[in-house]
Amino acid sequence: MDCRKRGTALAAAGMSGVLLLSACAGENGMLDGRDGGGDLRDVSIALIAWEEAIAVTHMWEAILEEKGYNVEVTDVDVAPAFEGVADGELDLYLDMWLPVTHHEYMEAHRGSIESLGSWYDNATLTLTVPEYMEDVQSIDDLPGHADDLDGTIVGIEPDAGLTQVTRDQAMPGYLLEEDFELRTSSGSMMMTELDEAVSAQEPIVVTLWRPHPAYAQYELRDLEDPQGAMGGSEGLHSIGRAGFEEDYPELTEWIRNWTMNDEELASLQALTVGSGVTDPAEGARQWLAQNPLFLDRTLMDDAEGLEF
Repeated sequence: MDCRKRGTALAAAGMSGVLLLSACAGENGMLDGRDGGGDLRDVSIALIAWEEAIAVTHMWEAILEEKGYNVEVTDVDVAPAFEGVADGELDLYLDMWLPVTHHEYMEAHRGSIESLGSWYDNATLTLTVPEYMEDVQSIDDLPGHADDLDGTIVGIEPDAGLTQVTRDQAMPGYLLEEDFELRTSSGSMMMTELDEAVSAQEPIVVTLWRPHPAYAQYELRDLEDPQGAMGGSEGLHSIGRAGFEEDYPELTEWIRNWTMNDEELASLQALTVGSGVTDPAEGARQWLAQNPLFLDRTLMDDAEGLEF
């Protein structure tokens, strides 16, 4: 626990400011847990179980551990991820979608979080069917196939931005509410249903997003969206708690430098969340070993000597 969080606990216990200062200061007056007065060495990262989030969170966990940080990854849902960062219980979240998917969460917590920049700029939200559903090319086509699809759009978590966009924009925009129910569960349950439907060559429509390893696993078609109800391309951003840049100046610089292209992200996902992967942390380390130029570009002079 860093001094800021430690201070909250001590204050709640009624301990004096002198005791708090002695608990948090080292012999040179520097805060415990800092490296030469630089970054705090403990960092907690929120993780929502979305494929790209799993991939990049484990990637950064591996990088930071090699750089001497103590990393704690906390599995949370969407709303608790933003709330945890906003109230300072979590330091970092790496998978905020803007301008559409997470707009409401960003607005709700704008004064309590720090934006650390965008690392990927080609993300999209989609309604998607298997390629063998040849008569369904557009969201406009769905009402004519409601019976085949059992009146169901298979979704993910109820509080996900993708769920909100589908429910509040796409379904009313394309008059789907009379014939369809958006059935929410989780990303993993959606993938299970997609896998079962494709294996049996049965019709299904799911809420999906790019980047996602499902596109490498199955032959899928993103439905045309002539109204633009699902939004355009989005950027994937990182956010930190209030005071993050001050407490982690070096890490902040690395994250601001961080970018990934389609090929890099797809290859990272293949090793961390692809079919048959059992250890995403080990997959992330393998990817980093294969991509030294990424490390040089992201960490600049600080990549020397890292071994994965």
